[in-house]
Amino acid sequence: MINLKEIEIQIAHEADLNAMEEVRKKAFKPIFESFRNILGDIVYETAQQAEDSAQGELLPSYFKPESVWKTWKVVLQHRIIGFMALRCDRQSKVGEIGLNAIDPDYGGMGVGTRVYQFAVEEMKKEGMKVGTVATGGDSSHLPARKAYRKAGFTIEIPSVWMCQEL
Repeated sequence: MINLKEIEIQIAHEADLNAMEEVRKKAFKPIFESFRNILGDIVYETAQQAEDSAQGELLPSYFKPESVWKTWKVVLQHRIIGFMALRCDRQSKVGEIGLNAIDPDYGGMGVGTRVYQFAVEEMKKEGMKVGTVATGGDSSHLPARKAYRKAGFTIEIPSVWMCQEL
């Protein structure tokens, strides 16, 4: 077990990208495998795999000058164990948690909940009226849904993506 008081949430820099990318790969590997198991090989490879692969380009895009995302790293004992992208739209007053991940070795220890509570506080500081986050409804996303709910994201619109092999 870890002491959550030792967790630091800091602004991420492009120099942190490699460590954050390793966390992303590790955290999303079981999710992408779950998608393949749910969809089957043909549907997964035809309809989902490209999107999963494209996720690898998303994290680096947050560090481009034109990005509207602010990216935070989650640090424990000088080691990056997670990250979270946050966007606050001053016009609509909607804050959004984007791509985020916690190293699965630290899953179930409250790290994700702490990060999402931090995100909510940042949204409030920025004057947002609503905070949003999107996640999957499948079993591989259950830990994320639990952490989001613990952080106060309790208003939900369920969504179902349906496929058919032709």
